[in-house]
Amino acid sequence: MKSAQRTTRRPLALAVAALVGLPLALSACGTSTAASSSEAVTEISVMDYYNNEPDKSFIGDALTKCGTQAGVTIKRETVPGKSLISKVLQQSSSKTLPDVLMLDNPDLQQIAATGALAPLSDFKISTDNFAEGVLSAGTYKDKVYGLAPTVNTIALFYNKDILDKAGVTPPTTWDELKAAAAKLTAGEQYGLAFNANPTYEGTWQFLPVMWSNGGDEKKIDTKETEQALQLWTDLVKSGSVSSSALNWTQADVKDQFMAGKAAMMVNGPWQIPALDKQPTLQYGVVKIPVREAGQTSVAPLGGEVWTVPQTGNKARQAKAAEVIACLNSDENQMSMAKVRNTIPSKTTLAEKFAAENPKLATFTELIKTARARTGELGADWPAQATKIYTAIQTALTGNASPADALKQAQGQ
Repeated sequence: MKSAQRTTRRPLALAVAALVGLPLALSACGTSTAASSSEAVTEISVMDYYNNEPDKSFIGDALTKCGTQAGVTIKRETVPGKSLISKVLQQSSSKTLPDVLMLDNPDLQQIAATGALAPLSDFKISTDNFAEGVLSAGTYKDKVYGLAPTVNTIALFYNKDILDKAGVTPPTTWDELKAAAAKLTAGEQYGLAFNANPTYEGTWQFLPVMWSNGGDEKKIDTKETEQALQLWTDLVKSGSVSSSALNWTQADVKDQFMAGKAAMMVNGPWQIPALDKQPTLQYGVVKIPVREAGQTSVAPLGGEVWTVPQTGNKARQAKAAEVIACLNSDENQMSMAKVRNTIPSKTTLAEKFAAENPKLATFTELIKTARARTGELGADWPAQATKIYTAIQTALTGNASPADALKQAQGQ
């Protein structure tokens, strides 16, 4: 999930709880500056967190094009990712929500739970051909509130030259991963790099080994999740993974890989542009190994969804819905995926995209079984995600065994 890169904000559950306590009926709120629904709409407002290039310009151009198609100009505001949710909550309380709002997909259900968003079915926006995980990420209480034009996930990158020199083939099972990482560790070079920091990003990078082994986020103190955490612990304890993983971000992991200080890394497709700027770096991408052959590799779904807030102005909402439908057109999904190194959300487009972009083929395959982080827990996901990364930190620092770390975290 590139969406998992936002790592510094207060737990959203607390912020939403504060919002729910406000004496406002968000499901019927109206913006203080909105024109009446009977007046012609010539401009709509949009808010997103694409404030860095190239996404800022590319998404801006797509919004402008879709606005023109809908007959409106776009008044866009971009905010830092860590500031988006607090701003959304503030705007909800002051009835100044934008007409179109982008959200990181794990945040959607908690915002929808406050009544601040309108179901997309109200505007007859088609959800045909979208991958199951994509729809799950945008759904709250059986209604779709947001759609992502493209999505992403994480996989295992490997340095072809380093592995070839060591006579190592890309691992497919945990035993193979541990053996390969150990053999590839020498001097300042570690066999593997991943992010285990105490944020949602640390949880995000752990989910593939947890989910692929049958672990369940509803109850983390199980044998399946313990086995996954034992793998992470063994890799750090053996020295195959740097203990700095406890603080690294995904960007740090990428830097280690590019510098030749890690032979393999867990990361996402958004790192590909940086990797490709280093022509001497020859790399490949495979699925993150499973505990034993035959298990399905299950990865978390990343990406941002576009929503229609409850502004109280039906005419503006209708125009906002037109823009969202446009962003999710086949043409825009394909162009966004190519420029942003992400995967089209429609299954019919993903296959074509994989054939045209072989470096992203593994990610495209993973999207078929990728799971939304809020799929089971909905608005309760952030609290449980916190327990998961807390357990990871406790185990990797040696303060408790994986089993005890998970029990302690589950009981919090």
